[in-house]
This record gives sequence, structure tokens and C-alpha cells, in this order.
Amino acid sequence: MSIRRPILGLLSVAKDANICIRCARRLAQAERKDLRLFHGSSRRRQIAVEKDNEVDRAFFWANAFRGSQQQVTSIATRDGGSRSLVEGGEQVVDISAHTEEPPHRRRKRLKAEAAAAEALKDLPLPPDASSTLSQSAASAPAKSWKRLISIYLALSKPRLAFLIVLTTTASYSIYPVPDLLSSTATAAPSLSTLTLLYLTSGTFLAIASANTLNMLFEPLHDAKMSRTRNRPLVRGLVSKRSALLFAIATGVAGTTLLWQGVNPTTALLGAANIALYAFAYTPLKRLHPINTWVGAVVGAIPPLMGWCAAASQYSINTTPATLTTPSSIYEEARELLFTERAIGGWLLAALLFAWQFPHFFALSHGVRHEYAAAGYRMLASTNIPMATRVSLRYSLAMFPLCLGLSYYGITDPSFIVTSSVVNGWMLWEAGRMWWVVAEQGTARRLFWASVWQLPIVLVLAMVQKKGLGGRVWSAVVGEEEGEEEEEEEEEEWV
Repeated sequence: MSIRRPILGLLSVAKDANICIRCARRLAQAERKDLRLFHGSSRRRQIAVEKDNEVDRAFFWANAFRGSQQQVTSIATRDGGSRSLVEGGEQVVDISAHTEEPPHRRRKRLKAEAAAAEALKDLPLPPDASSTLSQSAASAPAKSWKRLISIYLALSKPRLAFLIVLTTTASYSIYPVPDLLSSTATAAPSLSTLTLLYLTSGTFLAIASANTLNMLFEPLHDAKMSRTRNRPLVRGLVSKRSALLFAIATGVAGTTLLWQGVNPTTALLGAANIALYAFAYTPLKRLHPINTWVGAVVGAIPPLMGWCAAASQYSINTTPATLTTPSSIYEEARELLFTERAIGGWLLAALLFAWQFPHFFALSHGVRHEYAAAGYRMLASTNIPMATRVSLRYSLAMFPLCLGLSYYGITDPSFIVTSSVVNGWMLWEAGRMWWVVAEQGTARRLFWASVWQLPIVLVLAMVQKKGLGGRVWSAVVGEEEGEEEEEEEEEEWV
């Protein structure tokens, strides 16, 4: 006895609709699609339908010719599921609620989904701030202030400039003020706010000059990369002459502000950074992978500038009246950079130098093929295993550098513990990237770890500045200076 029901048993006869043999065959195929015969034959079932037989119009595409609204008719199946015919289209959609996915297809689907997820992890990062501002300028009306400001702000690379200014300001704030370490201080000591304003303004203008020169020298190469192809010079939003004048103006203005408002040593460091970034790092990008080390030196100079700006306020050789000859300027630079008081500035500079390797190699890994196609000799595109080893090595260097800040009295001993937690996170991600040679999305995770690690460590160093916690505790508890002096005298007597 056959278990298959005749197709006409599912249909109710109606007087106002006809069905042709072709439609009947299609319905028969839809009915038997999920049935498994006892025998192995794939013989098509023969259905004889007389010409004058009539069936219900709900089972074929009658409404396809009357409107675009789809109607779904459900037909019961033997296994308790349902089969739907979608009317209003050109195909019959077969939906079975109880049909299980075959194991081999399920494995294939899961493998494809896993591959797609891994591909998403290694997608290049979104366009930089300069490209975003360029698109905003292109959409603004011609000769408008919005368009002009967006163009020149894009030339300065505002996101990178903000990060560098942040490191300069943090170094300025971390400098240990001598009065802050004294237990007999009666007023809250602080560094000059006006000097800080000159420092941040001059540093930003110097960075804008260096970044504009960088764009001016390589528009043809920027056009070959997705992250930089929308920059102002590539899109022709500004002429090369205007960009050059902007670079000269910002460079001169920034150096002048640093010289007059801070000190000559800081100004010379800012000018040296412009030259190093524009005329050393930029051409080396197309010559040798050592360009990353040169770029790391460029990133290490701004913290040294902030430290010199703060140290000059407590130096006897940095008064404006004495800085009139080359010999006096040399003496100032020697005192601010090559004495024991300058150790904290060099440690912060080394911290920024080491941080740039895991940060940049993780960033450039997603666009390593574009770097190679554009003619750049980056280590992330020429030697990936070495790039992962270097990232791991300099991530490990963060620990002794933070230890040195506490050892030399720049921060409290508690900074060793708090900074180690954040440094351990970045080291873990760098180790994972090294272990799998930057595969499985590890480069992108290291990039975001480095983005958060640097500001957190700098903020912790400012909060745990040497002597700041003790002064805050004394202010909260209300200890008097007389009591402290009596306790010190008793300890000396004993």
C-alpha cells in the first residue's frame, strides 16, 4: 500500500477556477518534496487531470495577475508541518517547519560563518580624522568658513595632534613641584597656567606644520590607500602652494610661542620635531622599515618638551634676561635636559617611544597590503613575525619604565601596582598577537588595548604624583603642621 496521497485529495473542487496539467505537476512536485519513498526510484508520479476538472483557485497563482500583494496558502503535510505557497511571485516557496539541516551542510555553514567572523576582525580601521574632515569640507558650500576651517584642520591631523598635546600636558603636570614635597608648605603649589597655555598652543601649531608637510610630500602615495585617499591635497580641495604657506605659518607661529612663552629649549625641541618628522621620517617610509624607529623618536620628544617647560620655572638659569646669548641658551638646555632633574622627562619620553611600536604595528597590520601597494616599506608589511616580536618586546619594556618613575621619586610607589595592571593587559594582547603571528583578530585587539593603555597610565601618573596623595590626605584629615614637627622632633630624640 502506498503512503502517498493523491494530489487531488488535497484540493477541493470549485466551480469558478480551472487548473492546467502544468500547474498540477508543479503542485505534485511541491507535495512530494519532503517525502522519502521506500524504494530508491526517483520516478515521477504520473497524474492524469482531465481538461474540464476544476479545483480551488487558492492552490495556484490566480492572484498573481490581480495585484502585487502576496498571499500565502498553507497546506498540511504528513509529518505535522506546513507547506506554504507564496502567491504573487514567480516561484513557489517551500517552507517546512520540521525539516532538520543535514550534518554536512550544518558543518559547512558554521565554517563559513567562522571564516566571515575572522575576516571582520581583520578589516582595516575606518578613515582617519583628516579624511572625515575632507568629506565634510567637500559637502560644504564653496568659499564658506565651514569649508575653509575643515580643510586646514584636516591638514593638521587633529586626532594625532590632540594625542601629542595630551602627552605634553601630562608630562608638564607630572613634574614634581619642590614645594609639593615639603611638609611645611602653607599654600597649594602649582605650575603656571599661562605657561601651560603657551605650551599647548605652540605644540599644536608645531604639530600642524609637521603634519601638513607630511601630506604635502606624499599626495600620490596617499591616493593609493583607503584611509588617506580622501585627504585635502589628494582630493584637490586645497592647492600645494596654500598648504605650504599654512605649514610655514604654523611652524613659525608655534616655535615663536614656545620661545617667548615657555623657554628656548622647548622651542628648539619643537622645531627639531618638525624637521625630523617632515624631512627624515616621511622619506624613510619609502626606503627602509627603520622609519618606525625614527617616528618613535618624533613621538618621544613632546613629553620631553612638557618636562622642560615645567622644570624651567624652578631653574635659576632660565630667566628671560639671561637668555640672550648662544652660551646662555646652551647652559639652559644642559640644565633642563642633562642633569639629574631631567631623569623623569627622559623616562616619560622612553615610555612614549616604547608605546608606539605595539600601537603602530597593530594599526598598520590591517592595511599592510595597501602600504606595500603604495610603495611604503613598513615592517608590518615586509616582516610580520618580526613586527610581532618587536611589539611584544616594547610592551614588556613598559614595566621597568613605570618602575623607574617611582624609583626616582616622580610618582608614589602605588603607581607600580596600578600601572602594572594596565601594562599587563597590553602585554597580554601583544603576546597573543606574537603567538599567532597577528592572525585571528589579535592585531585589532592590541590596537585598542594600546589606545586605552597610554592615557590611563598618564592619568594614573598624574593622580599618583609624588607627594600629592599625602597632601590631599593631610587636607582631609586636618593634621596641623605643629603636630607633625613635634612628631619629627620626638623621633629624632629617640
